[in-house]
Amino acid sequence: MMSSKADNEAKIKSAITMLMRIINDASVPRNIRRVATEAVNQLRAENLSPGVRAANAIHVLDEISQDPNMPVHTRIAIWNVLSILETVKD
Repeated sequence: MMSSKADNEAKIKSAITMLMRIINDASVPRNIRRVATEAVNQLRAENLSPGVRAANAIHVLDEISQDPNMPVHTRIAIWNVLSILETVKD
């Protein structure tokens, strides 16, 4: 079963919404908010296919998902974003 373009875009939109919550959360360390912003930028790269955008965002987020300074609720949110993005395939 091929996932549709609309399905992929909906997943990406959902991931961006979750990342925006992290970016706008003052309790999240600045470096983590910066990486979340970079992931959103990757997801919004219109010139790339949804699968590539998701893979780029996963790569960016993977690096900080192990950050010991990350609040627990933020780590869980990032894991949720990663699990959504891992289902985006071209």
